[in-house]
Amino acid sequence: MNVLLLGSGGREHAIAWKLNQSSKLTKLYIAPGNAGTASVGQNININIRQFDEIKDFVLSNNVNMVVVGPEQPLVDGIVDYFLSDKSLQNIPVIGPEKAGAILEGSKDFAKEFMSKYNIPTAKYQTFTKSTLEKGKLFLESLKAPYVLKADGLAAGKGVLILNDLDEAKNSLAGMLNGQFGDASNKVVIEEFLDGIELSVFVLTDGSNYKILPHAKDYKRIGEGDTGLNTGGMGAISPVPFVDDKFLNKIENKIIKPTIEGLKQEDICYKGFIFLGLIKVNNEPYVIEYNVRMGDPETEVVIPRIKSDLLELFVHTANGTLNQITLQEDERFCSTVMLVAQGYPESYEKGKEMNNLHLIKDSILFHAGTKSCDDKILTNGGRVIAVSSYGKDMVDALKLSYDNADKVSFEGKYFRKDIGFDLK
Repeated sequence: MNVLLLGSGGREHAIAWKLNQSSKLTKLYIAPGNAGTASVGQNININIRQFDEIKDFVLSNNVNMVVVGPEQPLVDGIVDYFLSDKSLQNIPVIGPEKAGAILEGSKDFAKEFMSKYNIPTAKYQTFTKSTLEKGKLFLESLKAPYVLKADGLAAGKGVLILNDLDEAKNSLAGMLNGQFGDASNKVVIEEFLDGIELSVFVLTDGSNYKILPHAKDYKRIGEGDTGLNTGGMGAISPVPFVDDKFLNKIENKIIKPTIEGLKQEDICYKGFIFLGLIKVNNEPYVIEYNVRMGDPETEVVIPRIKSDLLELFVHTANGTLNQITLQEDERFCSTVMLVAQGYPESYEKGKEMNNLHLIKDSILFHAGTKSCDDKILTNGGRVIAVSSYGKDMVDALKLSYDNADKVSFEGKYFRKDIGFDLK
């Protein structure tokens, strides 16, 4: 099979790395890819939001399947685009149609969906500019801290957690007045849930599903989970506190009603569902849905899948996931993200990377890199993820940290306490 994978981050490198191992794969294209994906496939310079460009490439290169890494093309409706075009409609796209992608594209929609299908989540209300004063009154009914979420996609920056009521009211006004552009035309205010977070991933064909290895990521830039939010500074899998009993609660209270709800809504959903969860008093609650794999969780989840990923995708497309068994690696996997100095605020690109050839017993998943004249340069805030297997979490993290020390580029920074709250 010829496969086109859309995206350019660490998530896409991990998926490409795994697809490249499939006996079913003939040719793997990655658009636009990065310096790492170039080692496991062919990078293609295509704008992934220009569906006509994707169509031309798919038809010209006999592509048999498209795998969507990031959420934006899904929210933009790439699956609908393929299904509505006679020349494309028989080429499967791994990802939900636009009506399903709204689970991530609109937090208000996701909250309504959870309420309708009795899926446990924090209580909430949604407000617009015209209901600002009602929003302030709702804030007064809650206890600190106060959680404000832009309804739409805001590049991971649209969530504020504030301890001061007046600051929360002012922030609500700022968000509704365009702080996050159109993404905050609506703002969801919800109660704060105090617990420990985890990520659970599901691959579904619309009726059947497979629960992938679970993970926990670390978003804050500073150790001890301090400082600004980032796209993710590291992750571990499996999550030690998720036993069979708790996983059964997640499956019965969240996963099954989510799949059934999508069917009831007549939404065609063939792809990943990312459940951002929080454990409160030994019960799982949904913080958010995403409609793709998480990053950097993918860099620990994908290495723990022993099954042929392309075969899983074929069954997803055909609606036959119930006919295949998902095999998992029993080992732990950790990843540590190396980032550019100044990230998640302003940072410089184009720093030469060295010593990548010295890495042993770890896998390097490139996140923000590019090749230039036989050199590999930094090309993003999150630069490269160092993933490692181990007999336990401590063993896996030691390998990741040993190799993180070896990678060299100007301004390199990484957190040295991934998994600190699980030891």
